[in-house]
Amino acid sequence: MSGLLAGRRIVVPETRELDVLAQMLERQGATAIRCPLVSIHDTPDQAPVVAWLRRFTEHPPEDLILMTGEGLQRLVGFARRAGMEDAFRAVLGKVRKITRGPKPVRRLRELGLDADLAAEPPTSEGIVAVLQGQDLSGRRIAVQLYPDLQTSALLDFLEQNGAKADPVLCYVYGSQTEDARVVEIIDEMAEGRVDLITFTSSPQVRRLEEVAGKNRREARLREGLRRTTIAAVGPVVGRAIEQAGARVSIMPENFHMRPMVTAILEALDLER
Repeated sequence: MSGLLAGRRIVVPETRELDVLAQMLERQGATAIRCPLVSIHDTPDQAPVVAWLRRFTEHPPEDLILMTGEGLQRLVGFARRAGMEDAFRAVLGKVRKITRGPKPVRRLRELGLDADLAAEPPTSEGIVAVLQGQDLSGRRIAVQLYPDLQTSALLDFLEQNGAKADPVLCYVYGSQTEDARVVEIIDEMAEGRVDLITFTSSPQVRRLEEVAGKNRREARLREGLRRTTIAAVGPVVGRAIEQAGARVSIMPENFHMRPMVTAILEALDLER
């Protein structure tokens, strides 16, 4: 096996883009240990989403805040099933679109659209920063939320600045992986048999902690995170890792998967 990562065992805890990241690492010679920690489903209560879509299409807002690419994709799916896809996409092309991170930008481009404002950094705080100082009084702002998002700061900011926020949550997280598999990987990390673990979302970190707690593996998880090099795709994920008591060693400047693979290659090459 050839490649800069030959002989390296790397845990890839991802669902949506598991194979994309795993294949990038495998092309460099790594053994990718696939461990999907988070699965995603449409929200079981669909009526509020359909009602939101109806408001969006019949009485378009001035702005739409897109927090995730997954959320935009699922909104399109809800609109299609409700017979509103054409109307939704037409309004989507007219409103001002404010994005958090690269994934909603990518989804917009797949629809032939561009973001109008991009948060920097790609966090809820970044959304607030990009809108700070703008006249939001009386503006109707649709907000696509995501599970685990602490919405109060963002929604409070909009309200305090005179905007009328209309939030929607269109998907939920579900645990797909059997606990036994997660426990197995925690034990492998604790025993030093994993070189690197990559994190691309904060729910992955919380899922590891949850499984460790249920299976009396808290100490093993702490040991595993101490012994294993940790890569995080961005600062939000990095904070979740630090809150778990671990240290991030690798984080790309550009919060995409390909730059993360490049950062991993550079960091591990320096260790040789």
